[in-house]
Amino acid sequence: VPGVVCTRPAGAFYLMVELPVDSSEAFARWMLTSFEYKKRTVMVAPGPGFYMTPGAGEREVRLAYVLKSEDLVDAAQVLEHGLAAYPGRL
Repeated sequence: VPGVVCTRPAGAFYLMVELPVDSSEAFARWMLTSFEYKKRTVMVAPGPGFYMTPGAGEREVRLAYVLKSEDLVDAAQVLEHGLAAYPGRL
């Protein structure tokens, strides 16, 4: 997805992802309350809650992933469309 930055997880079932958004908290809320793609959305955890440093993770979200590859592909498509439509995209 253009503008998304992440590293390959090394054994964990989650990863921190940097998004081209103004606020990961606002984006997470918007995805759940104002967006759907093919009657679906994706829930993400805003990054700031995972850091002690003020301001850290402001543009990051934590994603948990599942083992079923079809679900991962579907979630990535929903996230891509959500990012394209998000009014606070950078």
